[in-house]
Amino acid sequence: MPLYLANTRESSTNHFSHFPNSSQHSYNGWGTVRSLITATERFMSAPPPSMRYPFRRTTLLIAATLIASLTTVSASATERASDVAPLKVDLPAERKAASDFLGAPIIKGTLDRRAWSAGQPLSGLALPTPVLIASGKEPGPTLCLTGAVHGDELNGVEIIRRIMFALDTENLTGTVIAVPIVNLYGFQRNSRYLPDRRDLNRYFPGNPAGSSAARIAHHFFQDVISHCNALIDIHTGSFHRTNLPQLRADLSNPAVSKLSQLFDNFVVLHSLGTVGTLRRAAVEAGIPTVTLEAGEPLYLQPEEVAQGVRGVLAALHGFGLMGKSSKVASEQKVFYESVWLRADQGGVLFSEVRVGDAVKEGDILGSVTDPITNRSSVVRASASGTIIGMALNQMVMPGFAAYHLGLAKAAGATLQQTAEGAANAALEPVRKAVEEVAKEAAQTASQSGDNPEAVSEAARRAAVEAVVNRELPSSARGEDKSEHELPTPEPDEHPE
Repeated sequence: MPLYLANTRESSTNHFSHFPNSSQHSYNGWGTVRSLITATERFMSAPPPSMRYPFRRTTLLIAATLIASLTTVSASATERASDVAPLKVDLPAERKAASDFLGAPIIKGTLDRRAWSAGQPLSGLALPTPVLIASGKEPGPTLCLTGAVHGDELNGVEIIRRIMFALDTENLTGTVIAVPIVNLYGFQRNSRYLPDRRDLNRYFPGNPAGSSAARIAHHFFQDVISHCNALIDIHTGSFHRTNLPQLRADLSNPAVSKLSQLFDNFVVLHSLGTVGTLRRAAVEAGIPTVTLEAGEPLYLQPEEVAQGVRGVLAALHGFGLMGKSSKVASEQKVFYESVWLRADQGGVLFSEVRVGDAVKEGDILGSVTDPITNRSSVVRASASGTIIGMALNQMVMPGFAAYHLGLAKAAGATLQQTAEGAANAALEPVRKAVEEVAKEAAQTASQSGDNPEAVSEAARRAAVEAVVNRELPSSARGEDKSEHELPTPEPDEHPE
């Protein structure tokens, strides 16, 4: 029986599974923590007379555990930053349509299945990840679909299955590459994480000499993602939370904005994406990417799956893979800003709203009741907006993020961030052209002498003159970008 069929609403649920524990979080040096706890326990077995009281022994044990845990969490964050931050993705600026993939040519007009592996964690025990390839008879772009980067997110697996086996390769233009279960290690264990308790979606584009997660991310990015002209990464909510079907996209990037507009009847939330996510790394590598969020983890939800399928099919039509769509995409609701509303006390959370509900400032969204004292408090909307994500009814702690609210009004700082992102994208060709001019000047100056200051000054002067006199290559100043411009937001579309 598949693992996900063993999970039913009637099965017992661990209401505290969203709290940190060793199976969910990446603790670097967990062995050190265990050693410290063991040493403390040995000390407790024969404590000095001044400490032979249960409450003192318990206090010391808890304190030692907390100190060690805080230390290892900090170390883990530092290690992850070193795994992904300094890397520069080595991908060509222009990606041709995929012809060879995973060591063999792509056969036109077929639906093929291959396997990808990140290496040999134990000799002879590598875990091959299935990859589906639908290739049309006519050449065209390559669009990639990825699911279950978090191993407990099942809706994306089913969305990809329905899409891939519904494609007619006889009438397909280009190629669709799909990896339904990226994190097969986590999927087999019903876990969000890799076996080393790391979140794979915090390590892209990876590092060939880094941690296990960073190495897997590196190989997947180079072996699969590098072949994509565009990418749709499918996710769900996490830790007993659910998401309204929506897109996460960097709308300050013209190519990403254009891709997001292909989805029919979808909510869109503007965000750059966390460093280390597949979406952020792919966009920085020049691959337009959106994240499709739909539903909750661990369960298959027919309505969310069906809406995800409709959205992806609309995108395939709009991207030119299935001919031109005769249907005009429905108007999208775009949020440029969102906020998480948190519980002020611990207890049992009961919600009075559902995802997709429009709320006004001050509306009661739910209540939290202490099961011991029966004291209750309510969670109210801090502003007017739409519920785009929320926690399921469960036990929560003070500060628990309960409701994700897409705001109906934009903050000035967010608008500025969006404008800066668009300006940086527009100036990138100019920056590259100026860099080439400065490089040529530096090479010429270096041939005349070995003075580093003179070489630097020559490069600086050439760069300034190129900008002031507009002496740049035509590719940096003459291309018409009008069709890629960001749409002007309607009055009801507000920034993140």
